[in-house]
Amino acid sequence: MNRKRRKEVIDQLQIFPVHVRSLPGMLDLASGKVSVSDFQELDIEDLLGRESVVPDSHLLAKNLAGKVVLVTGAGGSIGSELCRQILQERPLKLVLVEHNEYGLYAIHNELVTLCKERRLGVQLIPQLGSIRNLRRLRAVFASFLPHTVYHAAAYKHVPLVQENPSEGILNNVFGTLNVARAAMESNVEQFVLISTDKAVRPTNVMGASKRMAELVLQALANETSVSYQAIDEQPFKAEGIIRNQTCFSMVRFGNVLGSSGSVVPLFRSQLRSGMPLTVTHAEVTRYFMTIPEAAQLVLQAGAMGEGGDVFVLDMGKPVKIIDLARRMVRLSGLTVKDDTNVSGDVEIQVVGLRPGEKLYEELLIGDNPETTDHSRIMKAHENFLPWSQLLPFLLSLREAAKSGDTLCIHSVLSSLVSGYVPPSDAESAAQSLQCDR
Repeated sequence: MNRKRRKEVIDQLQIFPVHVRSLPGMLDLASGKVSVSDFQELDIEDLLGRESVVPDSHLLAKNLAGKVVLVTGAGGSIGSELCRQILQERPLKLVLVEHNEYGLYAIHNELVTLCKERRLGVQLIPQLGSIRNLRRLRAVFASFLPHTVYHAAAYKHVPLVQENPSEGILNNVFGTLNVARAAMESNVEQFVLISTDKAVRPTNVMGASKRMAELVLQALANETSVSYQAIDEQPFKAEGIIRNQTCFSMVRFGNVLGSSGSVVPLFRSQLRSGMPLTVTHAEVTRYFMTIPEAAQLVLQAGAMGEGGDVFVLDMGKPVKIIDLARRMVRLSGLTVKDDTNVSGDVEIQVVGLRPGEKLYEELLIGDNPETTDHSRIMKAHENFLPWSQLLPFLLSLREAAKSGDTLCIHSVLSSLVSGYVPPSDAESAAQSLQCDR
């Protein structure tokens, strides 16, 4: 049964007070391969009804087969799935860069097992380290000389980055610049940044920091050589000319189902514990995609990069979060408790938007995205500053982040990031603040 038909069946069952669960297949049940104990909760992708597109095997293999591939944030939701799919293309080596020790341990062990089971013969190289440590990155890149880099490491949790803007900027913007510098120095061929729809007209520091990371790579992509300024523990310091032979591109998409911090695991946890389901606003909508589909499209989009490309994934139709909550309650065999059903089982509480949260997310800053050879990958045309013009802003932003000057951070971001408006209290104070650019 395809995904669309599964959704039709599930929608028809919602009117009945039954707990809907799934099995791998009736043939497996009849043959004794599975039993009633193997019943599973519905995957949330069943509720979305979106069919995946058969991947282009040529695009998947182009930057991976027989290559040395490096993934930052390899232990995260997207990074780990990228690693699983990269492994299937049989790279020569797969370098896993991760600052979280357990995250690195877990994905490395999983990949070792996959290699043995499928006889893939890929050399796996786990490397502990932070993208904020330029010296460590340069050592890793110099040791393994990757052909292809997927940069997935980032702070992504909107309220936490909003509360800790300096850390978000130092990690997401200058960590990206560190990885880009190490890539250029070691002549990486393809560099793909994992970006987000929250980078489009952001209302929060996390989204603005990801747009800044895009701006950095767009600027570098248009330079054949860079008079580089070292971002290290010291202030920016000229270190000569770096020839740039790296093709930089970025892939922007929305929420992935089941990732850390995702609303779906939160709802499931609240249902199990008998708590009310919490949504931040009755009108909040989000784009959703499964982690495997997102990773697969990232690998294919990156293979189409020509330099400075901003690829945008087709996320399908946006989903209203409160409707998703209601659906999950009904499919658990329960009823929603509200004004029309005061004896219902589960209440849905609207708790208010979190700091920096938007009602709606967008994928494009400009208009008229360009189609590509892949039906679910588009190319955006986004304005950016040349490196020579961007660098003074980076100097100010880095100094502000290192000193914890939140007002100056907001001021620089509002100057560079289209649509970004700092919080109201910071906005008024920033009017009188003179940031040294």
